[in-house]
Amino acid sequence: ATATNNFSSNNILGQGGFGPVYKGTLIEGQEIAVKRLSKNSGQGLEEFKNEVTLISKLQHRNLVKLFGCCIRKDEKMLVYEYMPNKNQTRSKLLDWRIRMHIIDGIARGVLYLHHDSRLKIIHRDLKASNILLDHNMNPKTSDFGLARKFGVDQTQAKTKRVVGTYGYMSPEYALDGLFSMKSDVFSFGVLVLEILSGKKNRGFSHPDHDHNLLGHAWKLWMEKRPLELIDPAIGDSYDATEGLRCINVALLCVQQCPPDRPNMSLVLVMLCGDSVLPQPKEPGFFIERNLPMADSISVKSEISSMYRSITSLEPR
Repeated sequence: ATATNNFSSNNILGQGGFGPVYKGTLIEGQEIAVKRLSKNSGQGLEEFKNEVTLISKLQHRNLVKLFGCCIRKDEKMLVYEYMPNKNQTRSKLLDWRIRMHIIDGIARGVLYLHHDSRLKIIHRDLKASNILLDHNMNPKTSDFGLARKFGVDQTQAKTKRVVGTYGYMSPEYALDGLFSMKSDVFSFGVLVLEILSGKKNRGFSHPDHDHNLLGHAWKLWMEKRPLELIDPAIGDSYDATEGLRCINVALLCVQQCPPDRPNMSLVLVMLCGDSVLPQPKEPGFFIERNLPMADSISVKSEISSMYRSITSLEPR
């Protein structure tokens, strides 16, 4: 409490499903971030324990570092390294090189979760607000409350409690509760398109159509003008070949069917290489509908073969 000035409102960095996040300073001067479990939080004690259990066993430069936790009576807190640049992945101030650096770092962090750590972890809630930037603009994935550990030979799982953030969830997870590494790949693809365009997928609007950002990117791709997706704030200071490759990879990641999406190791190979890439197919969930504006949600829905979009949602 002392580190955060008794949880002063002036120290609040943000608010998530877990509860408020405060900036704190230890006696020796080290800055920290403190996540305090809200008593009416959508993420309860089980998610708190899940985050502590998983992230304490993970160590990677592109994952937020957990320093410790505190459980005392009704108080439950997680103490993390402080990330001064927060979640500015769509900031207009980011130049092309930094955006490419952020995309590469996110991909490496997710690859570590899926393949390179002692555990096989599916994050299940990859989104812009969970990607934090440090002093050097290195991206670090945070918030493992919804993450799940897979067995060595396990490829997918199913849940009746679908929770996450609309706009980033894959079709098979949102509609059927099926999740796998390919669900995270879908979310990563959405993030890449958001970073390249400086726009959010959820709530995206365009005067010429009713598509969301995925649909807009797909429309530009089919009309052979994909580079029009790139954020105008960047100007002409980017490599067109690199931009085209990033858009191609992102569209491959947001394919409707999980088998059509690459795994994260192949994603990195494609992003960093110069080989000829496969042509993407139509993405999933590419038409924007009038939906409740809840951020994190519990979903109950049916798929429409015509629209491929969520037809009913309940706020979480």
